[in-house]
Amino acid sequence: MSFTFYAALLSLGLLVGMLVSLEVGRRVGVHRLARDVDGAMAGVGTVEGAVLALLGLLLAFTFAGAGTRFDARRTLVVEETNAIGTAYLRLDMLPKAAQPALRENFRRYVDTRMEAYRKMPDIVAAYEALARGTKLQGEIWRQAVSGVHAEGALPQASMLVLPALNAMIDITTTRTMVGQMHPPYVIFVMLFVLALLSALLSGYGMAASKSRSWLHMLCFACAIAVTVYIILDIEFPRMGLIRVDAFDQALVDLRSSMN
Repeated sequence: MSFTFYAALLSLGLLVGMLVSLEVGRRVGVHRLARDVDGAMAGVGTVEGAVLALLGLLLAFTFAGAGTRFDARRTLVVEETNAIGTAYLRLDMLPKAAQPALRENFRRYVDTRMEAYRKMPDIVAAYEALARGTKLQGEIWRQAVSGVHAEGALPQASMLVLPALNAMIDITTTRTMVGQMHPPYVIFVMLFVLALLSALLSGYGMAASKSRSWLHMLCFACAIAVTVYIILDIEFPRMGLIRVDAFDQALVDLRSSMN
């Protein structure tokens, strides 16, 4: 099953859980009011406000963190494209005889990089493509080292070609690690627990009303559930509906320019 299905299932579960918590909280409140009319609601507003404030703060920080990481991943796509493009252009400083094989490996390398991200969310296939890219990095590096010391290479080739290749290789590690950067799962557990607890307390506070306000209950539960779904989707941008695939066009354009 896809990540989108699991994220939607979790959000739907949260929605149902919050509606149940609202109803349970209301019934507990009604029962308490029947036994203690004057003291049943004492201090409830303070506790409810504190828990809701904590939930809002956690939602805000989680959403902001997911958005920041989303932007960082998009930026790294452009940075990798620039690094590959720069290294490819600097191959002109190598002897003519050494360039064709290197340029062909560069084209294959870009193909593997694009394939790795197109395979998502198939993690196994994506890592296989990444492994092929890593192997090509070693071949490109060995060919470039031989080329900068070969007869016909420009004097400054080693100072310009090798650092560019190093930057191209380093950014792949950066992209891989940034792609795996997520909040600890305990944050999401805490988010779900606080959402259910806030619904329970809100339902308790609604006990003073003679009838249920389904509109308020549904709006509250839906707002939290949808927000959590969007956070999950942004946090895993190559697996859900919100994706960074549009920025991969930069790599596609670079690959076209290599033909």
